[in-house]
Amino acid sequence: MRQAVMISPGKIEFDEIHAPKELKPNEILLKIQRIGICGSDIHVYHGEHPATPYPVVQGHEYSAVVEAVGKEVKLVQPGQRATARPQLVCGECGPCKRGQYNACQSLKVQGFQAPGVAQDYFIVTEDRLVVFPDSMSFEQGAMIEPAAVGAHSTSRSRGLAGKNVVVSGAGTIGNLVAQFARARGAKKVLITDINDFKLEKAVECGIQNTLNVLKIPFEKGVRDFFGDEGYQVGFEAAGVQASLDALIANVEKGGEVIILGVYAQNPVVNMYFVGEHELSLFGSMMYKQEDYLEAVSLISQGKIITEPLVSKHFPFEKYPEAYRFIEDNSDKIMKVMIDMV
Repeated sequence: MRQAVMISPGKIEFDEIHAPKELKPNEILLKIQRIGICGSDIHVYHGEHPATPYPVVQGHEYSAVVEAVGKEVKLVQPGQRATARPQLVCGECGPCKRGQYNACQSLKVQGFQAPGVAQDYFIVTEDRLVVFPDSMSFEQGAMIEPAAVGAHSTSRSRGLAGKNVVVSGAGTIGNLVAQFARARGAKKVLITDINDFKLEKAVECGIQNTLNVLKIPFEKGVRDFFGDEGYQVGFEAAGVQASLDALIANVEKGGEVIILGVYAQNPVVNMYFVGEHELSLFGSMMYKQEDYLEAVSLISQGKIITEPLVSKHFPFEKYPEAYRFIEDNSDKIMKVMIDMV
């Protein structure tokens, strides 16, 4: 079978290897259909991901068809559509024992610290598998992983129903966070960015209220939109110091800021505002199984819209060209997909 290996930053080689045949009782063999390239993959491509050794087989957001199942598997049958969480956890540490395995002390993520799915066939265990219906396309199936990030981060809040929300960063993840905030009953949702193309995509996905902070300062735009109500919850999905500063400085006293952006440099946190305004800061790390299931449910119901987020497809053989396309068009694309078939 075909396999793509990033042997060093910016260099991908293609191999022919034997397809896996032997399955343990709890294992499932998947035939990969679509692979999404995410921002973390791009960090690996540039040699800027501190926790990824080379060589590495990338790919962690994907859709597949079940090819075969182990003798003890009950969740799925051959022919069904599926994806799976890429987290490999120990099950023994404190976070794992209290059900917070997404923050496992020994966490390894397939596509980064363990081999990913950039190959024709891939084996997963039943506990990480997530089935999605035939009514969902393989493109939508590959968007379940980033959607689960939105599901998990919005569940970190103490409650969004009836509250005003600001999402800073209108990339794929920020877009999905805003959609989940709306689905969880937020009163008003405002999404901000410096890129009009990304804000237009937010509108296409049903997030009508946008703010370009290069054209209108954050504080003024928020005040104009929310008025005296202000906002009670902010999501930092841009990974930018100025974005974090603005959210913390302007959120209502006693409010919440959830941080899921990835920072190139450690940000400085204004502890005066955190302390004097009694703010709650929450981190958000990836997702859990229930977040995947919720993502499937809401995508299949049409409550989370993913189609406008997919900018272009590349065949597997043009994996390097996909990265170059992203480099050359970063200001006017969202998600790029690799088509395995």
